Amino acid sequence: MATQDGDDSLYPIAVLIDELRNDDLQLRLNSIKKLSTIALALGEERTRSELIPFLTDTVDDEDEVLWALAEQLSITFLPLVGGKAFVHVLLPPLESLANVEETVVRDKAVESLRSLAAEHLPTDMEHHFLPLVKRLATGDWFTSRTSACGLFSVCYPRVSEPLKGELIQLFHSLCHDDTPMVRRAAAGKLGEFAKAVELEKMRTEMVSLYTTLADDEQDSVRLLAVEACVAVAGLLPRADIEPLAMPTLRQAIQDKSWRVRYMVADKFTELQNAVGPEITKNELVKAFRDLLRDQEAEVKTAAALKLKEFSDGLPKDTRETLIMTMIIPCVKDLVTDPNTHVKSALASKIMGLSPILGKDNTIEHLLPLFLLQLKDECPEVRLNIISNLDCVNQVIGINQLSQTLLPAIVELAEDNKWRVRLAIIEYMPLLASQLGMELFNERLNSLCMSWLMDSVYAVREAAIVNLKKLVEKFGSDWAQTTILPPVLGLAQDHNYLHRLTTLFTINLLGEVCSKDVVHKNLLPIVFNLAEDQVANVRFNVCKTLVKLFGAAQIDGETLNTKVKPILEKLNQDSDYDVQYFAEEALSSLA
Repeated sequence: MATQDGDDSLYPIAVLIDELRNDDLQLRLNSIKKLSTIALALGEERTRSELIPFLTDTVDDEDEVLWALAEQLSITFLPLVGGKAFVHVLLPPLESLANVEETVVRDKAVESLRSLAAEHLPTDMEHHFLPLVKRLATGDWFTSRTSACGLFSVCYPRVSEPLKGELIQLFHSLCHDDTPMVRRAAAGKLGEFAKAVELEKMRTEMVSLYTTLADDEQDSVRLLAVEACVAVAGLLPRADIEPLAMPTLRQAIQDKSWRVRYMVADKFTELQNAVGPEITKNELVKAFRDLLRDQEAEVKTAAALKLKEFSDGLPKDTRETLIMTMIIPCVKDLVTDPNTHVKSALASKIMGLSPILGKDNTIEHLLPLFLLQLKDECPEVRLNIISNLDCVNQVIGINQLSQTLLPAIVELAEDNKWRVRLAIIEYMPLLASQLGMELFNERLNSLCMSWLMDSVYAVREAAIVNLKKLVEKFGSDWAQTTILPPVLGLAQDHNYLHRLTTLFTINLLGEVCSKDVVHKNLLPIVFNLAEDQVANVRFNVCKTLVKLFGAAQIDGETLNTKVKPILEKLNQDSDYDVQYFAEEALSSLA
């Protein structure tokens, strides 16, 4: 390169130019990621005078490269141009990036601009950053106007009063923009901007804009206005919420578009916290009931997911009455809803009502619903009930739980569908902690042992992991007296798969049982299986001995007098696979 030979000081820029002109996308990406290194080589002054102008003029590349450039030119790049006094130098390339067509590039450019806004001195904010916001907000292309929406909140608090008025007017024009994408961006940032303005202006200007956006013809704008409603209601004094925020909120709850109603349901508990207990009691309970009865499954699902949180946030003096009269009837309908997503969402939250409603209401009204859900044809519904049993256990007690729900769980655990059995196994440790050792031994232990002989390997494998978790919970003594006898009995089974299961079980139990239990109960079985007629069993003996040794469960004497002789014998086995694994085991032990 001529520049390299003629003037070494230009070398970093020359290299960057060549790399950015290269056809290789990865090379261009890597060169952008090296910008900080190039800036260090150039120094602060030449970075400001040469590198940044060059980058401003090269905003014409693949989206990945532009995104990487927008990421680089953030607050971490500031020291390389000379610090806060020169922060405005970084604005031109980011302004160009905020105009590009690709959304992710614009969003990253806006993110970098927002990080740099706080670093501006007051004079620079008005002389450099604010004009940038104005140019973007009044640009010919909708892309610049959408980018501008994200910058109002970061510059408004740091400019003079007259300029604040200008910013509000600019935002007003964006909320009334002809392009739906711009109005959408304004609706998405309205709540954030509202938090930055003074209370009086928020009452007059922001509420007016929020009302405008909530009446927009596009449902994509109206649903974002719901988020703005949460922010506005949270900022208004309680006395102003009813006249200023509630009319528009009522309209959103009854909106003709299910997407808007879905957003209301999704943000419902945030709205509840924003409007306070009185409006919640008088208005939101009825609205929540309507959302639970909505004709669209997506809306009902979103509302069902808020069931526990909303109920928990109701005023304590009327909570039980409101739930029993307004919400429970809807819940009873949703238990048999034709949509599986609705039922699954409800099952994940319904048990959270037990601590709120108390023992009597749970037994009379909720337990029958739990039993229905445990027998639901959808596995996810059944599993969501099982995974939340502890909520009910705390309220009605383990005896009542075992009499009502446990039979249904046992029935599930023997389901014909192996995936259902597999999923139930995962919840056994949780059930064990809820039932306690005695009741678990009585009701579920035999079930856990039966899974070891399941016809499906995945179920047998999960059953072994389950036993390990149970031993961790109940202890090595429990394992010795309760589960080891039937497990070790499988070592004598005529089916070689069951004998293999014994070895696989020993592999995991050896990690959690005491050394005494391993030597007394487990190792003798492993030694016996070394003489098994099936080669698969014999070479798995080699693997098991290595695992037990790795878990520090085999002492030196046993290693030398019993383990090594067995492995040496297996190393002379007639089966090549057995020989291979025996040799591997001897190497590992050595």
